[in-house]
Amino acid sequence: MVLESIGIIIFILITSLAGYYFRLLTFSGSIAAFIVGSAAAWGFGFYGLLVLGFFFASSSFWSKFKSHKKKEFENKHAKGSRRDWQQVAANGGIAAIASIFNLLDPSQVWLIMFLIGLAAANSDTWASEIGSLSQKLPISLKTWKTIETGTSGAVSSLGTLAALSGSFIIALLSNVLFDISTYEILLIGFFGFAGNLIDSLLGAFFQAEYKCPLCSSNVETAQHCGQTAILIKGWHFAGNDFVNFFSGLASASVGILLYILLA
Repeated sequence: MVLESIGIIIFILITSLAGYYFRLLTFSGSIAAFIVGSAAAWGFGFYGLLVLGFFFASSSFWSKFKSHKKKEFENKHAKGSRRDWQQVAANGGIAAIASIFNLLDPSQVWLIMFLIGLAAANSDTWASEIGSLSQKLPISLKTWKTIETGTSGAVSSLGTLAALSGSFIIALLSNVLFDISTYEILLIGFFGFAGNLIDSLLGAFFQAEYKCPLCSSNVETAQHCGQTAILIKGWHFAGNDFVNFFSGLASASVGILLYILLA
């Protein structure tokens, strides 16, 4: 048992360092990935780590897929395709919290929370990365008019299909690895997708957007072209990472509340 635990920790460490080596993670991102991975392994064992690993691997794949077509999109978001600790925490934080809760007080409720959190993160990531390749301009949820590709709070048919696929593939993988019912599969898939919808709504109405005083581009970072950008929409603290974490927390919280009430 001890040797198995040591082996898993070494595996997580090697994977985190590989993410940094292959420029999928920043150094801070690799440390955060090690922490989140360790929490998942302690809370839900090797199978929990597999679900987390699938999310990271598939998200990294879609981030790199046709990356040359996403240069303008990455410039708008500033951070690019390499994930720092804030992005890792925003996408894996709910899963890590659920893992710790399950370690302290094992319950099927925490497993559902863990899986919804990852389904929501996967849904949002697939929607962003695949949806940005759509040949048609997305529709803003605020104005219901076409808007620039890569703008938070916008949806496209391709992105929506990707969001559904990203959520339900986590639900189906969970069914293979864990003892969950058909009802729980649907719950995970639905609330994972709901997390993406909440993310889009928050992005449209509350997420911070700035205008660069030098290049006049609308961006989602307070610094651009070496200048302090001007806030033109939303709240300063409501950056993309905050929105990602909050939407995952909201969907997972409502999901497990419904699960408890109907259990």
